[in-house]
Amino acid sequence: MLILAKGLDDYMLPCLWKQTFNVDCMGCGMQRSISLILSGDLVAAFYMYPAIYSLILMFSFLLLHLKFQFKNGHKIILGLFILNISIIVVSFLIKHFN
Repeated sequence: MLILAKGLDDYMLPCLWKQTFNVDCMGCGMQRSISLILSGDLVAAFYMYPAIYSLILMFSFLLLHLKFQFKNGHKIILGLFILNISIIVVSFLIKHFN
């Protein structure tokens, strides 16, 4: 996995928002966070993009829900979506104003 993560660094997309306005966007750090997870640095991945693990949980549950049609799956997905948006906005504001 370490070789895969090192190879991914060469193909990361630049943030057009950051290039244009010189300010991080709410998604800045997600690619690097995934790369850190693949290289095994789980704590650094969280610090790079705090919503990464809740996003992985949400998309994993979404895929399971599409396959198995859980009774209240849509409510859980909505809750996870709200949780992710909250984490993303709060971490963006903390990073922006510090």
